[in-house]
Amino acid sequence: MLAMVASSDAPLLLLDGDLTIIAASHSFGRAFAVDVTTASGSPVFDLGAGEWRSPKLRSLLTATASGQAAIDAYEMDLARPDHGTRRLVIKAQKLHYADAAAPRILMTVSDVTDARIAERLKNDLLRDKAVLLQEVQHRVANSLQIIASVLMQSARGVLSEETRTHLTDAHNRVMSIATVQKQLAQAGQGDVALRPYFTQLCQSLGASMIRDHDKQSIEVSGDESRVGADVSISLGLIVTELVINALKHAFPGDRAGKIIVDYTSRGADWTLSVGDDGVGMPEAGGEATPGLGTTIVEALARQLKARVAVTGSKPGTSVSIAHVQSAAAGGNGVKPPEHAV
Repeated sequence: MLAMVASSDAPLLLLDGDLTIIAASHSFGRAFAVDVTTASGSPVFDLGAGEWRSPKLRSLLTATASGQAAIDAYEMDLARPDHGTRRLVIKAQKLHYADAAAPRILMTVSDVTDARIAERLKNDLLRDKAVLLQEVQHRVANSLQIIASVLMQSARGVLSEETRTHLTDAHNRVMSIATVQKQLAQAGQGDVALRPYFTQLCQSLGASMIRDHDKQSIEVSGDESRVGADVSISLGLIVTELVINALKHAFPGDRAGKIIVDYTSRGADWTLSVGDDGVGMPEAGGEATPGLGTTIVEALARQLKARVAVTGSKPGTSVSIAHVQSAAAGGNGVKPPEHAV
């Protein structure tokens, strides 16, 4: 036993019931500048210049020697002259021998000073990163607002109806992205609750695009699903494109109607749908012009490994994006109608 203690790579002390040192490892001597050959026979509290004389440590070792306790991870500061203060983690347990009258305690000492400093530095860096991220998000939000304002002013000043339409579309997309960014910034690093997220997003879209809220409205329904921030970004952009599309095409001539955004999930399977009770899809053979939104929705659906399906609701149109865990990897199902996004 004494040879094992002496040769241990970990700083060890073998104590008797009176807390006197029976043996000390050479690693202990190197770590704490102790001559292990003269340390034997001395009380542990007389080591060095008395820096080990801790009432708390004495109480814990005494309780361990009596069998009333064991020291799992007691932390203490050891202040040695010319060595500064080191943070130690001490473990101690009573060894079981046939001679109960001669108790033995094995005490292990770990210097965690450098680890604690590294941990504090890491935490400081994480806090600095969080502050910097908040500042970046604030500046991004301000920049998006400025861009949206410039686009709207430009749209009001041009004579071409086609150019005005493109600028207005760009304004609406920038505003929706600003809403997505704001919501995710508030959510922080954790998962995002989708129903309130979609609700705020749709409120922003409705405020900028619906002229008469007595005639047209956007409703959000669904369960209590939560997803990671990266997935929520893709879902939010899909909702943005489909809601913008419905507001532009489903209710011509200030027609009254409602758009319903719904999200439900079961395990890894989920379905996002955006439906309206408007004029519906054009008749077969009608003109269809591919739009930027179509490409965006298809790309985001592929990214989420989901399928896109479009159906006539009679009245209206419903677009669903569904992810089924057991579905084949190839293909994304039916594409949205070319005019519709």
